[in-house]
Amino acid sequence: MDSTTIYGRNPVIEAIEKGKKIEKVFLQNNLTGEFEVQVRNACEERNIPLTKVPPRKLNDLSRSHNHQGIVAYISPVSYTTVSELIPKLKQDGKVPLLVVLDGVTDVRNMGAIARSAKVFGAHAIVVPAKGSARVSEEMVKSSAGAILDIPLCRENSIPVALETMQMMDVKIYASDINATKTIAEQDLKGPTAIIMGSENKGVSRKAIQIADDSIKIPQVDSFDSLNVSVAAGIILYEVLLQRV
Repeated sequence: MDSTTIYGRNPVIEAIEKGKKIEKVFLQNNLTGEFEVQVRNACEERNIPLTKVPPRKLNDLSRSHNHQGIVAYISPVSYTTVSELIPKLKQDGKVPLLVVLDGVTDVRNMGAIARSAKVFGAHAIVVPAKGSARVSEEMVKSSAGAILDIPLCRENSIPVALETMQMMDVKIYASDINATKTIAEQDLKGPTAIIMGSENKGVSRKAIQIADDSIKIPQVDSFDSLNVSVAAGIILYEVLLQRV
């Protein structure tokens, strides 16, 4: 069994209730009754992603047939939320800079973004509880270890998290190739959150609607947009230039 994987009803429930850093829980899709309710409620209370899968998937994840219908990943990182993190940053005299990943599911992209975030002074990466890359050995490697050294805010809803940040006076900018202003034309010196979208779809329409404004990276050609990790690095570098 992989050191980051646990399985079996008692081990998983005990890990959840003891506050272990759970990345994700997989539950057998035909389970019903008291145990299913217990797991579902425990995951909801602790903001842990829960996915229901067929028994064959659990066999593969646990490399065993003795999983008792449940498998969990132990995360190498601790998660927080924007509502917990931002007040602490302000209390420490820091001007918040957060990177919001709206649908980034590629492990290497997220690792590279974490590396840029660490180098250019971002204070946290915000990810959705569902629909985000799992922190893994490959991600740690692609981030050069940065993913272990930068706070991760795991949120049930990215739109709600964006609205929470706005209530805390954080200005939200969506990275959008169709934006009217470039990154250099925006004032990024105040409390800021940058939304980066998925490779295929970009930032979601809902997130763009909530954002205070959009920004783009100037291009000399109408060629397709940059890889999301490259774009994130360029934008964060511009923020650093404005703040130093």
